[in-house]
Amino acid sequence: MAIFADLPSSLQFEFLEPYTKFFIQIPLQNTFSPAGNVFFAGIIIFGQAILFNRVVNNHGLLSKPGYLPALLYVTASSLFMPFLILSPTLICNFLMIWIMDKFLKMGKAQNAIMTMFDVGMIIAIGTLIYFPFIVMLAMLWFTLLLYRSFSWREWISGLVGFLTIFFFVGVYYYWNDNLSMFYKIWLPLTNKFPSVFKINYNDYLVLVPVAVMIVLATLQLRENFFRSFISTRKAFQMLFFMFLISIVSFYTKPDFRLYHFLLCVPREQFYWLTISQTQKRDGFMKVCFWSLFLPFSTFCLFNFFNNLKR
Repeated sequence: MAIFADLPSSLQFEFLEPYTKFFIQIPLQNTFSPAGNVFFAGIIIFGQAILFNRVVNNHGLLSKPGYLPALLYVTASSLFMPFLILSPTLICNFLMIWIMDKFLKMGKAQNAIMTMFDVGMIIAIGTLIYFPFIVMLAMLWFTLLLYRSFSWREWISGLVGFLTIFFFVGVYYYWNDNLSMFYKIWLPLTNKFPSVFKINYNDYLVLVPVAVMIVLATLQLRENFFRSFISTRKAFQMLFFMFLISIVSFYTKPDFRLYHFLLCVPREQFYWLTISQTQKRDGFMKVCFWSLFLPFSTFCLFNFFNNLKR
């Protein structure tokens, strides 16, 4: 409601990195009006919430199936403007949910070679859409450490899947005598971590109640962690590692924006992780949810009325 009340004059939808546009031309920059852009972004968020909810329920990560994960996904997606418009990171969330589903199946599989190969290819596709997605490569080996005994074939199969996609990309660049441009794809990996951050704190005031929610839910999670099944504990650990790895992804972009790692990376998993253990305490769950929802609503209305004055 807040973004529809104060729509930008124009919104461009570019969901591929510049190096991908060299061989894939999809002119969608000005296809949608601002209202259409926001509307279809809402449809995508709703679809992702249903998929995320299905993954959580199918793997029995909650004590009983329900729609709490979908509710939290949609609520968390309303925190920042980039969540509410069509963007590369929004498209990459489909891949993130797919990867999470494959990781959770790994503990039950007799052989993880094909799963790791598939995940490597998915990460490569996500990198073609949004470069910071490449940091998810580290999750290949963290997940193997959690779920599997050591097998060198499984450890290299994910990397082979990733390189398979970029091998064909490199061949295309070579055919078009632009191999030097292919090398430039990897230059962001050499960026140094910034020592000084330029942050507009007013854009992130909404994170204050989220921080309170995370602290409270972490205490509850610690209390219930060792009471859970081993598979559930490993799932929590895997999601937590995804959150930590995603934090470092921002350095691959020259300009620091918090949503670089809040969107493309598994922000939905961590929100669910911090609150999923509160089902047995309805009062605690309501406090967590409303501490997230009400401040955001107030924040949106405050900005809306300020815009009216201007």
